[in-house]
Amino acid sequence: MATKTASTAGKASGDAPTNRRRPARGGSGAELTKEQNAERGFRATEELSDNLQRVLVDLIELSLQGKQAHWNVVGTNFRDTHLQLDEIIEAARTFADTVAERMRSLHALPDGRSDVVAQTTTLPEFPQGEIATTEVIDLMTERLDAVTGTCREVHDDVDEADPTSADILHAVLERLEQLSWMVSAENRVPRKNKK
Repeated sequence: MATKTASTAGKASGDAPTNRRRPARGGSGAELTKEQNAERGFRATEELSDNLQRVLVDLIELSLQGKQAHWNVVGTNFRDTHLQLDEIIEAARTFADTVAERMRSLHALPDGRSDVVAQTTTLPEFPQGEIATTEVIDLMTERLDAVTGTCREVHDDVDEADPTSADILHAVLERLEQLSWMVSAENRVPRKNKK
């Protein structure tokens, strides 16, 4: 029987690399008793949890794609674009944490594992390699708009189930739509005034 070498491990007969991670262990949760560990208060419905999870995975993916762009952007206005990407990444990470912690406070379980994010995000895959600043601007604007689209899509159902969670979506929308405007302005040209 042939053994796999380090260079072939994780590849299936010439195909792309497969996931070489070990399966997860643990995660069985705490045993609940009446005296200890009993969570009380408002509980998210399955629909509310699912809607917040949709926003969470898009925010996580936005932060990861922002970093990919940050590392690989080149060209005119490099420094400005590089720094602007940091703003997007920081906003996405902060909001992802806020959404996940809101889910936990409602006794829902956020899932930010990389496999789950990759399988469920609405953001398109980000290109590999160096990317010109002008293309990065368009790609990141598209992704910011995708996240705000998800927020708007789930908003009314979230608001009906839990207005406090909807307030979090308002903050996400306000900041990411502002960033979309600011980023997209880099590639815009002034409209000619009609007299």
